[in-house]
Amino acid sequence: MRWVFLFLMMPLAALAQDRRPSHCIALAEAPGVEYIQRAAFGEALDDYTVRLSYIAHATFILETSGGLTAATDYTGFFGVRDFVPDVATMNHAHSSHWTPSPDPRIKHVLRGWQEEHHLDLGEMLVRNVSTDIRGQFSGDVEEDGNSIFVFEVAGLCIGHLGHLHHEPDQAQYAALGRIDVVMAPVDGGLTLDLPTMVKVLKRLKSSVVIPMHWWADGSLGRFVAGMADEFAIDRRTDSSLEISLRTLPKRPTVITLRPAYLRAPIE
Repeated sequence: MRWVFLFLMMPLAALAQDRRPSHCIALAEAPGVEYIQRAAFGEALDDYTVRLSYIAHATFILETSGGLTAATDYTGFFGVRDFVPDVATMNHAHSSHWTPSPDPRIKHVLRGWQEEHHLDLGEMLVRNVSTDIRGQFSGDVEEDGNSIFVFEVAGLCIGHLGHLHHEPDQAQYAALGRIDVVMAPVDGGLTLDLPTMVKVLKRLKSSVVIPMHWWADGSLGRFVAGMADEFAIDRRTDSSLEISLRTLPKRPTVITLRPAYLRAPIE
């Protein structure tokens, strides 16, 4: 029986060795990483720099200096430009966070409900931490119906909270690890209420918080007011930002972006 046990464990051990460890959780074991340069989606990025573009609602495009791209809470629409990300993550609490018919050209479609993901693309590692969502009827709960996706790239730990309905428990906080940049829904009702969302973000202690899932400047303003005692506020009119470990703000900062769909490239 002992030999049978060892035989069964060998594939699992090999799988564990193939997986790149998370530098967001095991900081002391973070390995040095060398990246392969690829064609860029937008303007060229400096090494170890990430571009985040706010498209709409809860959809962002994350671009690496090597040319990898990932879309969060992918709905199938980015604007008039024909753009195909390498990775698309989805959550299904509402139709504005997923599509049943993702573009077949996307290499990696990660559904954030009832699935565990650990996608290692070399330059970028994508993993998820599951949370529950409210069901269709009062008091109903769908376990593991939402995912907080974490993108580990360029030494950064970038988190997208998806359609978060409850504060993470201790095990979920531990599984998230360090989050340098977080995209957080701040509508104050369909997801978490604002006081609880503020509590979550102050617990995460991210260097940069990017609000999403807000309906108007009024709801955005209420969220910003709740964060202003501990976070600097940086209001921008741009839809994207470039960030790296060396450019993270010294004081935790809320950076507001204005969503914008992709336009057709100039010929």
